[in-house]
Amino acid sequence: MRKLAAEFLGTFALVFAGTGAIIINETSGGAITHVGIALTFGLVVLAMIYTVGDVSGAHFNPAVTVGFWAARRFPTGDVWRYVTAQIAGALLASLTLKFLFPANAGLGATHPAGPPMQSFILEFILTFLLMFVILNVSTGSKEKGITAGIAIGAVIGLEALFAGPICGASMNPARSLAPALASGHLNDLWIYLLAPTLGALAAVIGCLCIRENCCCSNPKNYANEN
Repeated sequence: MRKLAAEFLGTFALVFAGTGAIIINETSGGAITHVGIALTFGLVVLAMIYTVGDVSGAHFNPAVTVGFWAARRFPTGDVWRYVTAQIAGALLASLTLKFLFPANAGLGATHPAGPPMQSFILEFILTFLLMFVILNVSTGSKEKGITAGIAIGAVIGLEALFAGPICGASMNPARSLAPALASGHLNDLWIYLLAPTLGALAAVIGCLCIRENCCCSNPKNYANEN
């Protein structure tokens, strides 16, 4: 329950701060700016990793949880529990923002700025790179050392910075699903559910190409998590 609570609160913070920055930027006429939004996403993930990384592993992302599972670093029976906690935290954050900003129609939902396939490929690659970094700076399904949060937060901020204007740089099904449900804008949601999940799974293969111990790299830790 402590792990699920950590995932719930961490995902709540991610969606509340990240999509909240988008909403407040629109409300304030661009006071935060695109750079500020990208930094917000990266910094809130960094902060939450250091806050609860030792409790739950700080996934905050169903695609990351599935990626760890595919790499045999996460027990099968806990996947649906983590994903449920993440979606619940994200949805509460979006509903809170809807209460605070009822006039905002999108609530920070992600939408492709160009052709859907363009955003699909971008989301796939962005999530691949994110999961690739996570797999290489973590032990089991937990963060590794003091630099893990910096590396992961930096990748999220970087990818949001250059790809956000085109695809939204979600890389996270829960982050996209929650504002879509809260706002009722479900168009192109399939992109942000499918592409990140496939990208995370592909990252496991990429990790195997450079590390022999990518899968189940810490058997002792994995056994303890079961």
